[in-house]
Amino acid sequence: MALSIGLMAWQEQGTMDLSIVIPAYEEMGKIARDVRESAEFLASHGLTGQIIVVDDGSRDGTAEVARSALPQPPDRVSVQVIRHAQNRGKGAAVRTGVQHATGDFVMFADSGSCVPYEDTLRGLELIKSGQCEIAHGSRKMVGCQIKHRQPFHRRVCGNFFRWFVKRLMGLPMELTDTQCGFKIYRGDVARRLYSRAVTDGSVFDIEVIMRAREAGYRIREFPLRWACDPDSRHSIITSLWRFPRELWAIRRALRREGGARNG
Repeated sequence: MALSIGLMAWQEQGTMDLSIVIPAYEEMGKIARDVRESAEFLASHGLTGQIIVVDDGSRDGTAEVARSALPQPPDRVSVQVIRHAQNRGKGAAVRTGVQHATGDFVMFADSGSCVPYEDTLRGLELIKSGQCEIAHGSRKMVGCQIKHRQPFHRRVCGNFFRWFVKRLMGLPMELTDTQCGFKIYRGDVARRLYSRAVTDGSVFDIEVIMRAREAGYRIREFPLRWACDPDSRHSIITSLWRFPRELWAIRRALRREGGARNG
């Protein structure tokens, strides 16, 4: 009830404007549903909204399907499709989307409808109530409802990744799910952080978290209702090969910038 009341008051102030970024790579079979569900969420709550699909160099017609998903978007909702000429990585796709986002609040959500868009309200309320500037959805904290779990090998690799990254990069130990593809930001914060980010691959979340900590932004997590997408484009093998190199690149970039500020 408190969430509903807070959201209602927020809408009455006329300040709610949400940009939803959806990174996609060869998601022709899913992207139309993503666009429809995000538009329905915005329209059902009377929110001014912007849906930005970033096709990261797909070869299967993802961009075309996204463009035709809503021939006539609901009032106060716009749909924009941006296509990379070649596959660059999820980090690059999200960064492109944020660069085009104009909302007072900005979020990104993975393709595949793994999380109902209604869960966005929890994160928005955390930011609106002043508890944080960034709200991360989590699949690991108390209160989550997991409909379909990840395969065992993905859970093992994910646990190792979290352990390794927290120790190598010094991330806050209280963060339970740094890689969840459902994150919400105050708009100015998102644009500032992503304008400085350099990571194109799948560990871009780590860089953004580290930059947020340096800037003094607060991060809070909220529990999700989540179902694993059995048709995920995320390759464990590719990630295990790439993520050490990307993490070291993040550390070098942040140290270099720190040295330039102190020099």
